[in-house]
Amino acid sequence: MLDAALARQVAGVAGTPAYVYDLAAVRDNLAALRAALPAGTDAYYSLKANRHPRLLSALCRAGSRAEVCSPGELAAALAAGWEPATILYAGPGKRDVDLRTALDGGVRWFSVDSPYGLDQLDRCAAAAGAPVRCLLRINDDVPASRAGLTMTGVPGPFGADARWVATAPELFRHRPHVTVAGLHLYMGTNLPTVDDLLAQFARSLRTAAELREVLHGQGVRLEVLDLGGGFGAPFARRGDRLDLSGLREPLTALLDREAPGWRTGRPRIVFESGRYLTGTAGTLLTRVLDAKWSHGAHHVVLESGVNHLGGLSGLRRLPPLVPALIPVDRASPPGDPVPTTVCGPLCTPLDVWARAVELPRLRPGDLLAVPNVGAYGLDASLLTFLGHPAPAEVVLDTTDPAPAGWDISRQDLVRTPIDRGELL
Repeated sequence: MLDAALARQVAGVAGTPAYVYDLAAVRDNLAALRAALPAGTDAYYSLKANRHPRLLSALCRAGSRAEVCSPGELAAALAAGWEPATILYAGPGKRDVDLRTALDGGVRWFSVDSPYGLDQLDRCAAAAGAPVRCLLRINDDVPASRAGLTMTGVPGPFGADARWVATAPELFRHRPHVTVAGLHLYMGTNLPTVDDLLAQFARSLRTAAELREVLHGQGVRLEVLDLGGGFGAPFARRGDRLDLSGLREPLTALLDREAPGWRTGRPRIVFESGRYLTGTAGTLLTRVLDAKWSHGAHHVVLESGVNHLGGLSGLRRLPPLVPALIPVDRASPPGDPVPTTVCGPLCTPLDVWARAVELPRLRPGDLLAVPNVGAYGLDASLLTFLGHPAPAEVVLDTTDPAPAGWDISRQDLVRTPIDRGELL
């Protein structure tokens, strides 16, 4: 998190509310992930975590790959400098126009979730005259334990059930313009320990070995195994990224045992990460707008609510937030801590970050910092709801934090007419 002096300086220059991203932390997180992964493996950055152009450019220059799931993410990845042929285009549902746009832009690797997805990609690749390669995304039979969000082992849109592939492999063979070249196995997100990560990767590798045999009979050779990620990092609370120092040696041994040939790139092993690379690099600065008692309970209203942070939580799609609120500048001396309900400025009772949390007595004008929101912060919020201005976004580098080097911007949502010809 930013130190208090720098937080006050940013608030003075950029105003509040403001998301602040530290490029030094992004680079350090990528270096830590690389040090934890076996030599010779690759890491993709999942743009869904945060697609601010300056963060993307830093990750591209540092040598990460890019994994995208939408036309907007693809455009951002290309603008950041990633070579289109190195980008992985994933996602459980793709429109023909999305695939055509990606193919026209030079993308040649896709993750596909079903036989229909293979047929659709084949049709679009044929029309573009561009043969492509794809990974079959697999929904394993067993869910990951202790994942923040479980992606496999449960009914859902992500991937083809492993049992389906095993019993009907002929549905997942090559198409005339699509070579099935690997498997995409992503079991869960935000795993809390190295042991949990190892258990997830072990399960994925065993599933890959089982499917390799049945797919081999269809002429499929597994050139790539995407083992996903799940590398943990705190969200909107104090703490550091997951210590991965104990991962590399046992993961290397696991690959030696379960994926012989990986050291020579047969198969090539890749991983994915979003929150680990950017989560601890972001801080939200926001001020108290009002403070009052209501029916015996203390309430504070902040400049930011679910429109700026935790929008998915506000829709009850994720558990409600209980963010750390760290005072960095006070309008008046603090009083004793009191149970506090923390609200945003939106005209809805759902705009609540936390209820009855013990906080120092906050007053209008107090500047607060919410740490570790560089991933799934602004990009995952209800920014258009009720029309409040977007927060400023400040990108700086704490190795050289002088304001002259800051990038300060604000997302501007503009309604534009659609050319009727685009709809045909």
